[in-house]
Amino acid sequence: MTKKVQSKKPKAKSSPSAGELKKLPKELLLKMHDLMVKARVLEERHIKIYKAGDSFFWIGSPGEEAWGVPLGLLAKKGQGPKYDYLHLHYRGTPTVLAMGMQMIDSIRLNMNRATDISTGGRNFSGHYCFPKWNIVPATSPIETQYVMALGTAHVQKRHKAKSISIVTGGDAGTAEGDFASCLVWASRRNQELPMLITVQNNSWGISTSFEGQHGETNIADRARAFNIRSRVIDGNNPVESYLALQEEMEFIRKTGKPSFIEARLSRLYGHSSASGANFVNQERDCVREFEASLIQNGYLKEEKAKKIWQDYEKESYEAQLQVKQELGPAADTIWENVYVGGENADWRKF
Repeated sequence: MTKKVQSKKPKAKSSPSAGELKKLPKELLLKMHDLMVKARVLEERHIKIYKAGDSFFWIGSPGEEAWGVPLGLLAKKGQGPKYDYLHLHYRGTPTVLAMGMQMIDSIRLNMNRATDISTGGRNFSGHYCFPKWNIVPATSPIETQYVMALGTAHVQKRHKAKSISIVTGGDAGTAEGDFASCLVWASRRNQELPMLITVQNNSWGISTSFEGQHGETNIADRARAFNIRSRVIDGNNPVESYLALQEEMEFIRKTGKPSFIEARLSRLYGHSSASGANFVNQERDCVREFEASLIQNGYLKEEKAKKIWQDYEKESYEAQLQVKQELGPAADTIWENVYVGGENADWRKF
């Protein structure tokens, strides 16, 4: 009798469950899958660009697609206080893609080209800025976005708009004073602000583990001390993420009070190119899990799934080739978007 040899290839996990999938329309599930694949392929393209020597640095969001895509789909997109403001950190690619950014715009930013519409080629990867969608410039100093978000939330409160200010950040950065200040000012009694305060907890601060840095059980526990409504979710589950975000956004729009979400998720390629940007097998892969669940439950065909990956791989590669031919920022543009009047401004007056 021939002995059956078990394959060494691990079987793909299936998350969310069949029951959870039924909570959202099929069209929405497939749209989220498409965008999650797009975000993953784009980030892997960034890593290839860096390793080929065509960019200086990479930091991004592989492992955060199941959180970032629902956030982008649910944000009230537009310009001005009637719409949501987004204060994203440097792992916001899935969110911005879900809001409509093109792959090539992200690649131009990563390769520091003058055609980069976010920074003119003068900032790191993932540092997006889209005024037309109220996406506030991302900053390199960590967690400063938490106090910046207070400002736009104040404006929205004054306008009595049903819009909210959304702020994202990592678990390690919650040790910064800006994070604590955000909790204080967002929750003052009878002066609460319409803010969705979020932390994407991947259990690592560069190379320091969560357990070695935090005394609290959940970061969300810190929000409860300020009477801020809070919850912890599985950020690797796109259905759970979507429903939680939808519920909390509705609460904020209705009450004008803040809400807090801690999303537990993965960091699939390490912290950044500084740590090698190599795939981490021990982490859960939310894109592959979601895809496996859709296939197993009859929402998606394997052939269709493969084509989605192939199409985005082709699009990202062609975008890389095009951007490689484009120029970097010229020296005489250094003052653009810094002082009013650009290169002709007298900076000594400021």
